Amino acid sequence: MTTVGSSTTKKGAAICVALFVCPPLAAAAWPTMNAWLDLIPAASAKMRQDRLTIASANGSATHSFAIEVAATEKEKALGLMFRTELSDGQGMLFPYAAERNLQMWMHNTYIPLDMLFIRADGTIARIEERAEPLSDRVISSGSPVLAVLEIPGGAAGRLGIKTGDKVSYHIFSAANSR
Repeated sequence: MTTVGSSTTKKGAAICVALFVCPPLAAAAWPTMNAWLDLIPAASAKMRQDRLTIASANGSATHSFAIEVAATEKEKALGLMFRTELSDGQGMLFPYAAERNLQMWMHNTYIPLDMLFIRADGTIARIEERAEPLSDRVISSGSPVLAVLEIPGGAAGRLGIKTGDKVSYHIFSAANSR
């Protein structure tokens, strides 16, 4: 009987600690946790859907991608964070209002990605292949670009996509549509 009583007392003490110590600790951390919790449901939500194509500079191949467009600052900040898959033929486009040097990272991104940095005329200026998941390393465009297209890691190599290839999408100048 003493063992049962002692066990009950220990359980009661643990419950008291949980009721009186944990809530203040959780409340203190709530603003930070709340900000991250806001992103998690959004990670499973799809952004605006569209399509774009990439044509090789020598005209030998064209590849079509079903894309999500990260148009708002909140969508750009979220990007492909928390996603666990991105199929071949899919990607996410990060368009900007004017060309500028861009920097990306893989913070909270669980899958490897290829990042295609695209000039205003639709020319691919630089490709970062197989960016490392969960890395905070800054990945720079290296020159002014209008957009970044993220596709599954290794897809650029598999499809033969190279710098100098042309991306066709309505935000890129008419010079690209020839």
